[in-house]
Amino acid sequence: MTGASGFLGRAVAARISAAGHEVRTFQRRPSGVPGVEDVHGSITTAADTPYAGLAYAVSGMDAVVHLAAKVSLTGDPAEFEAVNVGGTRTVLQVSQRAGVSRFVYISSPSVAHAGASIMGSDALPASPEHARGDYARTKARGELLVLAADAPGFSVVAVRPHLVWGPGDTQLIDRIVDRARHGRLPLLGHGAALIDTTYVDNAASAIHAALDAAPAVHGQSYVITNGEPRPVVELLAGICGAAGVTAPGWRVPAFAARAAGSVIEAIWRHRAGTDEPPMTRFLAEQLSTAHWFDQRRTRADLAWTPSVSLDEGFERLAAHYRVPR
Repeated sequence: MTGASGFLGRAVAARISAAGHEVRTFQRRPSGVPGVEDVHGSITTAADTPYAGLAYAVSGMDAVVHLAAKVSLTGDPAEFEAVNVGGTRTVLQVSQRAGVSRFVYISSPSVAHAGASIMGSDALPASPEHARGDYARTKARGELLVLAADAPGFSVVAVRPHLVWGPGDTQLIDRIVDRARHGRLPLLGHGAALIDTTYVDNAASAIHAALDAAPAVHGQSYVITNGEPRPVVELLAGICGAAGVTAPGWRVPAFAARAAGSVIEAIWRHRAGTDEPPMTRFLAEQLSTAHWFDQRRTRADLAWTPSVSLDEGFERLAAHYRVPR
């Protein structure tokens, strides 16, 4: 699998390894997952020989989980293209040449999000033309590329986990906590928009289930969530409460946040540095519009249900913050 050094990637590699499978990972840094074989390299540079790099990582494997991606609110469009489209094409081609029979692509619900609310929808078609931001557009193109490769003997499934979180998450949880601690986390609008999220253990088990179910459900895309949509204000309060920081109490009109996000994005494109912008239009839309999903097809086709509720997840998060680090 690719991308096992990231938050979700480590959980997926550990889950599959614990099930008794041989796991070989490919990424730029050590995965830190006991019992797996790490191969270091980048998906943007194809291997030149069968015994090095990516070609070695997939050799002899029955299945590939492709999770590596450039995930950011902003950045160089060419880098998003190189990693999320070019890198995906490379992993796909090398996997096909190696005789891999199952390929699970980790996508995102943002590939089908055009800025409006999503209420009770299943996995809508990926749409690079309407997706918001370079990340979503290139992930949409990557998903379409992968699904087009589905063929007899090569079963492809796209899985879209939505807002994955849990203890140790630096992408979502740590940023929310840090901004709340410094008084820089507002509510957009009334904070009443219903949003689905996914506890990390549930996302990992769903990806494992998709791997098992691939021959029967190939060629399809599935959104993965806990199936427990909550208002934004309640989710933020749960996260902040677990971390022992004050939940946001000040509000910004949603339209103002979207306008400010567009301006900030433009500024960030022309400034040096690798830090994330405080707001983007995409982020403002995500925090002020409803996005929750019908999970019936996902659960039936993958024979999967989440095992960790949101409330249990908040309890685990609180225990994480209470442990001296």
